[in-house]
Amino acid sequence: MKHMLLFALLVLVPASIVTADTEKEIKTGIKHITVYPDRAQLTHETTIDLPAGNTVLKLSGLSPYIDAQSIQVKGLGDFMILSVNHQNNYLENLEDSPEVKNIRSQIEALQLKVEDEKAAITVLKEKEAFLVANRAILVKETTFTLEQLRSVMDLYTNNMDQVTMSVLRKNRLIKDYEKQIAALQKQISDRTGRQQLPSGEISVSVSSGKPLSGKLTFAYVVSNAGWYPSYDIRVDDITKPVNIFYKANVFQNTGVTWKDVKLSFSNATPWIAGNVPELYPWFIDYYNPPPPIRIRGVASGVKRSEAPAMMEMAVADEALVMKEAVPVTVQKQVGETTITFDVAIPYTIASDGKVQTIEIQRTATPAEYKYVTVPKISPLAYLTGNITNWAEQSLQSGEATLYFENTFVGKSQLNVNQLKDTLVLSLGTDNSILVKREKRKDFTSRRVLGANKTETYSFLLTIRNNKATPIKITLQDQIPVSSNSGITVEAVELSGGRHNSETGEIKWDLDIKPQETKQIVLTYSVRYPKDKTVILE
Repeated sequence: MKHMLLFALLVLVPASIVTADTEKEIKTGIKHITVYPDRAQLTHETTIDLPAGNTVLKLSGLSPYIDAQSIQVKGLGDFMILSVNHQNNYLENLEDSPEVKNIRSQIEALQLKVEDEKAAITVLKEKEAFLVANRAILVKETTFTLEQLRSVMDLYTNNMDQVTMSVLRKNRLIKDYEKQIAALQKQISDRTGRQQLPSGEISVSVSSGKPLSGKLTFAYVVSNAGWYPSYDIRVDDITKPVNIFYKANVFQNTGVTWKDVKLSFSNATPWIAGNVPELYPWFIDYYNPPPPIRIRGVASGVKRSEAPAMMEMAVADEALVMKEAVPVTVQKQVGETTITFDVAIPYTIASDGKVQTIEIQRTATPAEYKYVTVPKISPLAYLTGNITNWAEQSLQSGEATLYFENTFVGKSQLNVNQLKDTLVLSLGTDNSILVKREKRKDFTSRRVLGANKTETYSFLLTIRNNKATPIKITLQDQIPVSSNSGITVEAVELSGGRHNSETGEIKWDLDIKPQETKQIVLTYSVRYPKDKTVILE
């Protein structure tokens, strides 16, 4: 019976070893990355050779910021995917970036120099000890003449001086090397943090009935990455179209360098729930305020905290180049709800959080150019470009850098979150158009009649076109709007301006020839009870 049991154990043990899963490391670079506004989806693709039976394929060296719920694994071949697992390996750190590797090499070279200098100091100390020991022997056991004693002392002094100065110089060198090492180590600390990041791993269990070759595709989403739009808006002349340079500002700090990889930029937000919101019954009742809470005799109300405001990322100013370079080839894909820009040339994006700008679209769009001035607030004329087919440009809201006649004129905000058919681009100010608003003192008065007081104000608005071409300009001003039945506002003279009675705004659309000056008179009056005070200036 014992022999039979032993035989059974000997048979079962090898069988268990044979049927155990085989673990296999796979190495593959990133094939494609789709960058979303605040995350990115990475795709790997690799060819695999599978033996018969079960195999665990492990893809390591990944970012530790993987969203485990987003992992997708697809296989191509006559095998079955049994399971997919994800973990962060804290025993295996991610490989350093080339910049960090270079700093570490500098540190190692400096440490070798410190060791060399310390070894040289040890030899010099031995020489110093030898000189001191021999001096004692010579002085004690030898009789010298005065000349001999002087020669021996000179020899001893010179040697001791050389040793002491050499040790001093080497200690100074060591101190300088250690200072450089400390500075370089601080650089590494600033880039990698106090400890290195763990390595992300995806393990895939597969089963095959026979040895074969196949393909695996890994896709997953990582955080600490994203992109935001910005624009260069250039107008060479108001007779030419608006040139809009659409740029994607990409950044990532995922712990892994994206090396020579194809990028796509998407405006999709897949992390936002796609379920249609549902309205629930809205019950109302009389409001009964809670009794005040008294603490040490002082009544205190409950204060609600305010949410902090979001800060926008600033984009560095870009200098205007004299000659336009050929843009990168980008293919735009417009879906039902999203727009994706596929960049044809591979890019390398370091994991350092720095912004890298890539041009993804360049368009020349017809526009109607018009100047706008609001002299009550600013004595400047602002050039605007009105684009009617802006929805076809696939633009997003973002900061715009403005160039007019090959000159940087400032920055503006491109806002596409509007329901208007026309997109208005602000192209900066034009100093060739002079605007002035002055009070007509002879027509401004204050008088009392009966129980009422009437104040009349009159202004002269002057616009001069010093340009060599005619312009269209919209002049904007306003008169007060009464919010009390006891106050009456009357527009006395508007010089043909369009008056909005609800807002008090007045607009004049003017065509001004070169070197021509036009003047507009605006007069209004306000009547109110004389025992009341109304602030009008």
